[in-house]
Amino acid sequence: MPGAPTAEQIAVPGAPTAEQILRRARAVAPRLRERAEEIERRRRLPADVVELLRGTGVFRMAVPRAFGGPELDAVQQTEVIEALATGDASAAWCAMIGMDTAIYAGYLGEDVARRLLADPDAVTAGAIMPMGRAERVPGGYRVTGQWHFGSGITHCTWVVGGVLVTRDGALEPGPPGAPGNWRIVVAPVEDFELQDTWHTTGLAGSGSLDYRTENLFVPEEHTFSFTTPRVRGAAATPDAVLRNMPGVPLGVARAALDDVRQLAATRTDRATGTPWTEDYRVQTVIARAEMDLAAARYAVLGSLREQWDALEAGREQTPDERVATVLARVNAFRTARSVVASLFDLVATAAVHRPSVLDRRLRDLNVMCQHVMAQEEVVQSAGAHLLGGTPRNLYGIGLVPVPVPAPAPAPASA
Repeated sequence: MPGAPTAEQIAVPGAPTAEQILRRARAVAPRLRERAEEIERRRRLPADVVELLRGTGVFRMAVPRAFGGPELDAVQQTEVIEALATGDASAAWCAMIGMDTAIYAGYLGEDVARRLLADPDAVTAGAIMPMGRAERVPGGYRVTGQWHFGSGITHCTWVVGGVLVTRDGALEPGPPGAPGNWRIVVAPVEDFELQDTWHTTGLAGSGSLDYRTENLFVPEEHTFSFTTPRVRGAAATPDAVLRNMPGVPLGVARAALDDVRQLAATRTDRATGTPWTEDYRVQTVIARAEMDLAAARYAVLGSLREQWDALEAGREQTPDERVATVLARVNAFRTARSVVASLFDLVATAAVHRPSVLDRRLRDLNVMCQHVMAQEEVVQSAGAHLLGGTPRNLYGIGLVPVPVPAPAPAPASA
């Protein structure tokens, strides 16, 4: 009997396959590398670089086949982001954020989802953490707030913003353990004021500006909660937007390691005259870097594959299975930074002069590792989940508090 068809074999005619998108991403990476200094200097992606990314199909990676998309799984998405990151970290970071449109659409009604995905390459930006307030009004909400870290917001179509819902100015109660009723609003970028706040040492080209709005009416159908997905399967879990994040640090570290290996082929130690290819210290640093990066990469891809298959099969994850992807994600960020730092030390003073590719990659990784999903609180939350304790960051391990259904009214007495 023939095996089950692959995603590529059943893809909608005209939709790019996973293999095609990955091949295009790899082809674009050298061009991104050529533009990396300009991207950093501009502190956002130039319009033609956005079009380069759009041409790869990266922004439509998660669009379901039912909507005419390729519907790549988490492993395939991560490999595409990793390929782009070998060219430029900021471009890959924006691609990783921007392709979430289809994931958010899976939490909205089908009519709204089709509106969001009318352009399958539409880019979405914004922060889902509840930094704003949404006053409940007839038909929807009046939204006011200021959000940070709107990566890619300078070239997006849609903006998301996390809010806590209020009624008559008072916070609505949320599920037990939650600060309130957390929802995410989705609105056109034109509805927000962008603030030029992104002056950083790394990921400078991501254009991760602050953005704000005041008293913006958002219809109820343009808001959602992670507790009530419309779709089923792996895309219907709160951590769907987090899964391909490790592709960025893994790709940056891969490119740095390739650069230093190429340098080693022509360099000689000045003090001893020993070629780097024969230098014990150089050999050891390179081998250790390859060892650490490979272990981190395979932990990410392996845990993602196991998680995806379990969720697609409708099987509830065990704590160990859930935590595996979380710890692999955090470890990818930290290992990538450690690998590139060791290479920076190896190359020594030659790495410190701008524009040094190695210098920029280390700075990019230093900023990436400040992301909330790479913090020690996420590690604590993973450990707490394994031990039956209290996680400090539920969302960091792919969970959100679930509302407790109100008790049914008591029957009227006879």
